[in-house]
Amino acid sequence: MATYSRLPVSFARGAGAWLWDSAGNKYLDALSGIAVCGLGHAHPAVSEAICAQAGELVHTSNLYGIDIQSALGERLAHIAGMDKVFFGNSGAEANEAALKLARLYGHNKGIEVPTVVVTEGSFHGRTIATLTATGNRKVQAGFEPLVQGFVRVPWNDIEALEKVAANNPSIVAVLVEPVQGEGGIRIPDAAYLSGIRALCDQNDWLMILDEIQTGMCRTGKWFAYQHATDATPDVMTLAKALGNGVPIGACLARGKAAGVFEPGKHGSTFGGNPLACRAAQAVIDTLERENLAARAAQLGERMLAGFTTRLGATAGVVEIRGLGLMLAIELDRPCSELMQQALQKGLLINVTAERVVRLLPPLVLSDDEADAIVDGVFELITSFLSTE
Repeated sequence: MATYSRLPVSFARGAGAWLWDSAGNKYLDALSGIAVCGLGHAHPAVSEAICAQAGELVHTSNLYGIDIQSALGERLAHIAGMDKVFFGNSGAEANEAALKLARLYGHNKGIEVPTVVVTEGSFHGRTIATLTATGNRKVQAGFEPLVQGFVRVPWNDIEALEKVAANNPSIVAVLVEPVQGEGGIRIPDAAYLSGIRALCDQNDWLMILDEIQTGMCRTGKWFAYQHATDATPDVMTLAKALGNGVPIGACLARGKAAGVFEPGKHGSTFGGNPLACRAAQAVIDTLERENLAARAAQLGERMLAGFTTRLGATAGVVEIRGLGLMLAIELDRPCSELMQQALQKGLLINVTAERVVRLLPPLVLSDDEADAIVDGVFELITSFLSTE
């Protein structure tokens, strides 16, 4: 179906931060499959894990115990400071699980219409519920009626949350991204997440963090909430980089949220199957062994400094921002054509929120590759702004 406006290229193979198209042309990947291939392409440890597991066992269903799923769940929970994990197949599924959990939590408290607070500029998926939670009217258009049970407030605005708390007794949870990804790599004030945590504690709400794009070391920490003080969520969702391209999503919970689901309340045919879990285990092994959280922080600082030095005073550049290897250059005009122009120069980038060049390169970049991305994006933007 015609659901994508694809760029005119098809890739045949990859290695590290590089891709080759079907004609043999080489491209430097500064997007990682939209923050999925954090370890780059064809990483040996992930490839070996997939091949080995495929030769042993791919799927049995969750009607039976899956030892590797249990081991992965324990490992993720330990790293994240959580208690329990539900595995699905995508970020949207992880967020669906979180929303169902929040509603069930509310009904268990006797709240007839449990309400979840979401924010403007957010993106949480394309199912009907996650589409409703998403703060982008453009992607919602044509899919009405949307789902009831959501209240929207401005992002990075604690006062707005406080006003909602005072006027809506049906609220059961707050769902936010710790850094808005699709919204343009928007980084909140230092006290924002801890402020949400405090409000949730005061009102007996669940704090739900969508770490689908920010998780798995991309921001320079295992999870973006770890940059803040006292901001551990009750529920956290993961996907994207967890499997380095193998579809897997996870909804983690702790404390009062961890025991909300009971048998029959949620499920997945494919979720947490041995193949996906083996790939995720290899990803975690590699992230730990190579200390890629620290490497992402170092690379992010290097690239952010490079962009700031070279583009900071350029007319037409509104703001340069980043956290780890989530980097953005916001322009004063729409710039979606930059994706095609970059492709022609052998560079893969993204434009989101119409005016924001978004960079999500692999965590395994070399210094030279990071510098090459800075050079390429600098040339693209200066040329684009000078001809507009």
